[in-house]
Order: sequence, then structure tokens, then C-alpha cells
Amino acid sequence: MEWTLEVIVVPVSDVERAKEFYVDRCGFGCDVDATPAEGVRFVQLTPPGSRCSIALQKGLPPGPGQRAMAPGSLKGLQMCVTDIEAARAELADRGLDAGPVRHAGPNGWQEGKGTETWNSFLFFQDPDGNGWVVQEAPAPLAER
Repeated sequence: MEWTLEVIVVPVSDVERAKEFYVDRCGFGCDVDATPAEGVRFVQLTPPGSRCSIALQKGLPPGPGQRAMAPGSLKGLQMCVTDIEAARAELADRGLDAGPVRHAGPNGWQEGKGTETWNSFLFFQDPDGNGWVVQEAPAPLAER
């Protein structure tokens, strides 16, 4: 049996503003934008080439035994690309204020691309402060 991670709920204060950010600034595709009941909205967005989507929602209570996350409280969501500098340029062209390319070094985070195949990153936040990491991978997922 496969256990696949396919949807992550991202807590936001304004679904429309977040949808605009993820579609227009990040280039995610909009798979679902539904209002199944009055006061309830569900938006599912997917990064290009990803099998995992994010969900933005309003009016849905947390599941049994779960607590609602505060908008902006999700940190460390990570996407992988094969060209970190091209990814940063694409985000900047879309108007997203992504930080510089950095790498993990002996003294913590240092600016510039790393020398290892795994240690080049960039960081950004959505309008609510949810934190994202983009990591350069050595090859597309299907080839690893």
C-alpha cells in the first residue's frame, strides 16, 4: 500500500488574497475553488509538476481531535527545483519578494549557491507569514 502526501492545509486569514498570491506570484495552478455551503470555501492549488497540493479553506472546522492552526503559523513547507537561480528569477519576475539564494555552511546560512548537490535554498513567505523553502535538487524527482 502506498501512503502519499497529497494535500497540505495552509492556514490563511483571507482565502482570496492567498489564492491570488499562490497563483499569480508563485505560479501554482488552481485545481478546485468551491463553495459547498454558505460561509464555506475550499481552494486547492498545486505547484507546477507537483503531486502534492495545498488547500486554503474558510468556514471548515478542524477534524476530530485536531486544533485549527493560526494564519501564518505554518513554517518550513519545502519545494524542490533543479535550478535554484532560475526559480528565484521566475518568482521575482512574478513580483514575489524571495530572499537571496543561500547555502548551509559551517557558519550557518551564507549567501550564494552551495557546492553540494543538496545545499542551495531560497526562502519566502506568503502574505500571512507562512514560511516556504525552495531547495535545489540534483535531478527531477522521477530520476532520483
